[in-house]
Amino acid sequence: MTSKFLTGIAAVAFATATMTGAAVARDQIRIVGSSTVFPFTQAVAEEFANLTGKSAPVVESTGTGGGMKIFCEGIGEDHADITGASRAMKESEYQLCLENGVDSITEVLIGFDGLSIATARANESGVDLTKAQIFQALAAEVEVDGAVVDNPFQKWSDIDASLPDVAIQVFGPPPTSGTRDAFVELVMEEGCEAFAAIEALDGDRKDEVCQRMRQDGPFIEAGENDNLIVQRLNADDTAYGIFGYSFLFENLDTLKGVPVEGIGPSVETIASGDYKVSRPLFFYIKNAHRGVIDGLEEFVTEYVSEEAFGDGGYLTERGLIPLSMEQRDATRESVGGSMHMTRYGS
Repeated sequence: MTSKFLTGIAAVAFATATMTGAAVARDQIRIVGSSTVFPFTQAVAEEFANLTGKSAPVVESTGTGGGMKIFCEGIGEDHADITGASRAMKESEYQLCLENGVDSITEVLIGFDGLSIATARANESGVDLTKAQIFQALAAEVEVDGAVVDNPFQKWSDIDASLPDVAIQVFGPPPTSGTRDAFVELVMEEGCEAFAAIEALDGDRKDEVCQRMRQDGPFIEAGENDNLIVQRLNADDTAYGIFGYSFLFENLDTLKGVPVEGIGPSVETIASGDYKVSRPLFFYIKNAHRGVIDGLEEFVTEYVSEEAFGDGGYLTERGLIPLSMEQRDATRESVGGSMHMTRYGS
């Protein structure tokens, strides 16, 4: 984890100002956001409907960035109540919320996820990748013979003779995705540290080289629907895909995770911290809608119940890596309003 993520607390109220323009009542909760968080939220929505007899919330998979944009559009019945996120809210997104009158938000840490590089079970290459090798495969520019140049590598074996002699073909998320943001931070930026010529670059130029994904074919943006990546991997056993561990977990009958730095993704390795490509998952509540949108408080209570996100809860059965008991207790206290902390100078 890095300092960009909140891992020590479970929820944050971004502002304590008096709420104005409260949402007009409607009979369904509206939720947008991360494709990684989507299956967890959908499961809670179904359980909420079963338990309460109320209409199930409408849950849309828009990607983390897209969800933040929708969430921050304003207050009222035409605007979303909750957004899921596979990274923490950015300062620019919070400022957009403020500009549109969304001045009180609660951030809820729900658990952890591993960013998985996966391939079809029929792929017998047995590949084990380092972050440096992944960077060389997917970056727009790489180091070759001490110079930073446009990426010339077309096959995995061009990077290292021990890797498969097949074309590099990796399906991954678009720039609007929190998965993409986390992958760049946890894999690309760390992978580029292995190359002296890149490390010697000035700040902005170094950031550009370390963060920019190639667009010449080997890396294919597959949209916000991670299920499409799963389908493509099953259709081509030489291809690889990048998505949250929950999607690998749900498809272990046909897919397998690729070890990174010698450790493969699993519930155990992500929970222990041994798998070094992991991140926290969140959802954000629009506080002006609390107590106004029917069922919103009950939905949030169900989401942070032991039956949902606790050890052995139905979300862990779908691949969520649970928080510690202390973190879960802190989440529940924070959602209830007993812990407050300002961010971004607000």
